[in-house]
Amino acid sequence: MPNNRLTQLFREKTGNLLNVYFTAGYPKLEDTVTILEELEASGADLVEIGMPFSDPLADGPTIQASNMVALDNGMSLKVLLKQLEGVREKVTLPIILMGYLNPVMQYGFERFCEDAARVGVDGLILPDLPFAEYEEEYKPILEKHGLSLIFLITPQTSDTRIRQIDNLTNSFIYMVSSASTTGSQVQTNDAQQAYFSRVRNLGLKNPLLIGFGISDKNSFELACQTAHGAIIGSAFIKALQNPAEVRENVRGFLKSIKSEPTVQA
Repeated sequence: MPNNRLTQLFREKTGNLLNVYFTAGYPKLEDTVTILEELEASGADLVEIGMPFSDPLADGPTIQASNMVALDNGMSLKVLLKQLEGVREKVTLPIILMGYLNPVMQYGFERFCEDAARVGVDGLILPDLPFAEYEEEYKPILEKHGLSLIFLITPQTSDTRIRQIDNLTNSFIYMVSSASTTGSQVQTNDAQQAYFSRVRNLGLKNPLLIGFGISDKNSFELACQTAHGAIIGSAFIKALQNPAEVRENVRGFLKSIKSEPTVQA
């Protein structure tokens, strides 16, 4: 079982965890490490770096567009891993790489895991990696390099499959809020609440982070009432589009999520 910054975080902090997603190479090619540094300074608990791909199936328009900009900027797996060299001298946040299987297989799965671990990556999210193939073929490779693989569950995921995922997971489970793409708003409807309750009542051993539709302080706090934390992606990508300097955009967005309520005298 990996013992990395990710597993350590979940041992040390049990609630209100903020996971922020951004696309590597967006808005500019060289922004990756700057954004990482500012996310840590501004209070993020962990971070997902999106590995740009031309056909990101689970992602909505905002993240799709950021993928295309990043690819046009010249971002690739090779460039990203080069940018992350030495990042652990500056950043202690757990780092997850999120993307799709095709570029990873082109790079070479084990070579990719080896290089990612070498530069300080703690985990991977590969939504299109088949569950059975992971269990049979890829799990030993990830474990060899100390990497956690994070699985997604949705309202359509059966209790049996959720329990299988929980048994194979050693960090957290990514709880997709609804059957939609990224950027869709969290809806506090009866069906969604029934889904949240169903998963909560399974008594899973791994923490849950809710993603898809978490966009502001209110939706973040709402998600934290149900799960151990939440993942913000599309709303953060939009914040990076502001004309201000990238550090200022990161700082301002995280302040809007994590600010304490003002106390009236």
